[in-house]
Formats: sequence, structure tokens, C-alpha cells
Amino acid sequence: MEITVQWVRTSWTKESRGGEAAARRNAAPVGFALPALPDGLAHRVWMSEEDGFAPVESRVAVREAGVVLRIEGDRLRVHTRVGPLYGLPPRPRRPPAVRLAGGQWVRWQLNYRFSSALGIRGWSYWLDTFNVACGPAHPELFLGEPTVAVDERGPVR
Repeated sequence: MEITVQWVRTSWTKESRGGEAAARRNAAPVGFALPALPDGLAHRVWMSEEDGFAPVESRVAVREAGVVLRIEGDRLRVHTRVGPLYGLPPRPRRPPAVRLAGGQWVRWQLNYRFSSALGIRGWSYWLDTFNVACGPAHPELFLGEPTVAVDERGPVR
């Protein structure tokens, strides 16, 4: 079974919570054109406030991409990893895993807020978007609308 994973992370601080900086942050894409990926590698795109939200692309092992994938018969079971004390918002009840048939894909979004040690540097924020396709994925697949969307974003104030 062919599986394609794209992990997009946008990170910012309170400096990008309003005004023009927030507009740039909110304009950051959640899906990108896919490069050629060997089996076992995921496409990672990181955008940060300090770089003006310019995308920085790389490849990582799928097992490092924050998704849990399991083949169940002719379907791909997709879920995301979240550590129990991994930033806010709290996630006492998580959505169930998504089961994809061939030709389908999911966009799963989670957000986080972190405070620095002793609150010296203030809060930082992340938005993680996981685009996962079951079956062959053409380069522009993740630029469109997903078959399934899971929005696990919560209030981070």
C-alpha cells in the first residue's frame, strides 16, 4: 500500500497574534506540493515567525512525523500522537482514528501553546497539520480539499 505523509508546522509567539503579523501567519498554507519521496520518508514543511513564515522543506522518517499509521485490510488507519502533557489545550477526549480507502486522504490539525521555563520568554504557539494519503499521490494533491478533515484545534488564548 502506498502511503504519503506531509507534516506542516507553523510556529509563532505573541508578536504574531494580531495585526499584519497575524495576517501573514494566517495566510500560511496548510498543504504544499509534494516532492518525490522515497518509501518511509515524509515531507516536512516548517514555517516560523522568525523567518517571516517562509516555508523550509525537508524530509524525515515517517515514524518521526507525529502520525500513527496501521494497515488494516484494504484500509489505512491514521491517528496523531500527542504527549499527555504536551502544551495546551488539554485533550481529554481525542477524535477516533480515521480509516482511509485507496485514493482518500486526511488533513488533521492540532494546535499547541507552550510557556517557557519560569515564563521568562513568554508563550509560543504551534499549529501542526498532517496531510496523509492512502494510495498514489500526485504532486498537487495536498493543495486541494481533503476527503476527511479532523480539526483538533482548541482555545490557546
